Amino acid sequence: MMSRTLARLGCLLLLCGSLLPVTAVGSGFAELGKMTESGFRISAEARLLGDGGRDGVLLGAIEPQRQLSPASVSKAYLAAAALDRWGPQHRFATRLVSTAELDADGVLRGDLILDGGGDPGLSSEDLWRLTQRLHQAGVREIEGRLVVSQWRFGPVECITTDRCEGQSRTANSYSALLSSAGVNHGNWCVNVAPGAAAGEPARITSCDSQGLILEVDNRIETRPPDSGTEFSAERVTREEGDVMLLRGQISLNASPRDVYRASGDPARQTARTLMAMLEQAGIGVGGGYVTSIDQPAASARTLAQVEGRALQELLLHVMNYSNNFMADVLALNLVDTPRADLFQAGEAIQQYVAGLPDHGPVIMLSGSGLTTENRTSAHGSNALLESMFHRSSLFPSFVASFQSPANGVSRFIRRGSPLFQDHIMLKTGTLNQPYAVRAVSGYFRTRSGRWGVFTVMVNGTSSTPWLNWAQVLDPLSEDLARMIEAH
Repeated sequence: MMSRTLARLGCLLLLCGSLLPVTAVGSGFAELGKMTESGFRISAEARLLGDGGRDGVLLGAIEPQRQLSPASVSKAYLAAAALDRWGPQHRFATRLVSTAELDADGVLRGDLILDGGGDPGLSSEDLWRLTQRLHQAGVREIEGRLVVSQWRFGPVECITTDRCEGQSRTANSYSALLSSAGVNHGNWCVNVAPGAAAGEPARITSCDSQGLILEVDNRIETRPPDSGTEFSAERVTREEGDVMLLRGQISLNASPRDVYRASGDPARQTARTLMAMLEQAGIGVGGGYVTSIDQPAASARTLAQVEGRALQELLLHVMNYSNNFMADVLALNLVDTPRADLFQAGEAIQQYVAGLPDHGPVIMLSGSGLTTENRTSAHGSNALLESMFHRSSLFPSFVASFQSPANGVSRFIRRGSPLFQDHIMLKTGTLNQPYAVRAVSGYFRTRSGRWGVFTVMVNGTSSTPWLNWAQVLDPLSEDLARMIEAH
């Protein structure tokens, strides 16, 4: 099914490319335009927005209608679609429900169900708040099972190599699998600290519980002070569940450090984490835990509920930290029918874009941008930015999710002149396989206070050399600073 879909998308891209006009290379982007000489494919556009009766002004363009991969700049599309759908103050709710009776002794005579509400930012803190509220409701024992229901979506079929490989093992945190009942961004966390003396194993504890929640195979040795700390961490999934493999050494005087690795089953991770918290609260579960794709019965009553952070706060994490788990979970929430997949999530974003004036073609297969088949143009991306600029109730939350280079979370964007660093708000996108992608999009303010938008997408090919951020941001900062200075 996926191969047929991608084949149709490829045909659409070729058709779009054959119909779009070509703008003179380097027009307004004198420095950035030099990259075309090395074989990189570029789509770029910068323009002043119309305001106070003044028309917009095109300041620079390099093939602005060209369809290229935007990588994580896709998250700007997701942010706009999410704000349009729910508004900045929307909160996703997670509930503990049951159809069983609670007797006078505090025993729930049946199953306790966690109804996963698709909260992209669900955390251990939220699960602990649910546990406390369950205790406040009088529950002291669960006779049945803990059931984690991911009926809205999950487990979601993987469509990228990293996520597919992550079903069995992973050495990173960004390839987390997806579920409407996932916690902690689909990541396990363990804390690694030196042992009591040199020669002893490192001390490993859970970040979310007094005891270990998942099995750990610890082969990190404590070494004498100042001997260096170097270790690896890999999560593997075995028949009995997830295991964290730790190898290497840690100095006796080293500070403890948290290690995050994507889990092999986010709903099961949630179940194990919640079980640990119920145990700490003195609430026993007689029947163990299971995960489910069944919707809780309509007759199930709510025993505890927690609301997550407001959407505008979630978007700060989605955009500033380019959190792929949060982005794709948020995109899946845009699908109205249960059992959503990423293709449907992408279609929901495309439907939103279809209503934007003067945008043109777009292809979104995910909200995160991890899928290299996502396509848009610099002109289209700027149309999105301009549309949000004119929505006064949504624009403050939208623009706040972009980063200023001077205060950026990511160090690599802290470059260029003070004029560039202080007058720009941007979102970046990075991919390295199967080809290099460096994309950047956002807003700028001129010295007179006028707003502008810009988007630059640079895509490599199999024959182009390695592409780093300095190659893109350095010339771009010169070009944009010149435009800002001139207006």
